[in-house]
Amino acid sequence: MNGAVLVAIVATVGNLLQGWDNATIAGAVLYIKKEFKLETAPTIEGLIVAMSLIGATAITTFSGPVSDSVGRRPMLIASSLFYFTSGLVMLWAPNVYILLLARLLDGFGIGLAVTLVPVYISETAPPEIRGSLNTLPQFMGSGGMFFSYCMVFSMSLLDSPSWRLMLGVLSIPSLIYIALSLFFLPESPRWLVSKGRLAEASRVLQKLRGREDVSGMFSILLHLESAVFFLNSFHRRYLHD
Repeated sequence: MNGAVLVAIVATVGNLLQGWDNATIAGAVLYIKKEFKLETAPTIEGLIVAMSLIGATAITTFSGPVSDSVGRRPMLIASSLFYFTSGLVMLWAPNVYILLLARLLDGFGIGLAVTLVPVYISETAPPEIRGSLNTLPQFMGSGGMFFSYCMVFSMSLLDSPSWRLMLGVLSIPSLIYIALSLFFLPESPRWLVSKGRLAEASRVLQKLRGREDVSGMFSILLHLESAVFFLNSFHRRYLHD
């Protein structure tokens, strides 16, 4: 039980970074506009803000099928890498075009986190606390926004506020997210069962539930996967025809 809670908290760091980014750009754009003289270029200013949403929308169109193919864990790791890379690029960003690229990469990280974290929690959490744990993404996102607003406000009091630092500091928690994703997050037991990796799925369930006997839950997963396979076969055979 405690293992499932800790795994859910680690996974939702991606949602914290999403809220962090959404709030940071709201304050940083004032200084970006001033440095790049965008007062007469509202379209570029709007693109800087919206590019992360464009990236998130683009990657969510295929994140589901890809995660079904390669697993939930690799996609969450990819999300953390996108966050980290975009933070470093935003810290450097010598011109608007590089900044737009960084915001696009940031959007890729956001899109993967927003779409896959709730799925991951649903597939790793026990039924009795699944609903409660699936409120964590919203909570962490709001918490990220709060911390970011506090950070941006503090930096705005400096003599020479740096928007690069405001945006680039994202790479620090992203690096922590990479480490946690690599060394702490297990693969979804539901996904492992769907790929026939039953022994590995059983070990993950034992770790998540904190007990040796997970035969009941394992049986439920097997029956669920059988039902999904049957429905998919029925859909392909009859409805497509």
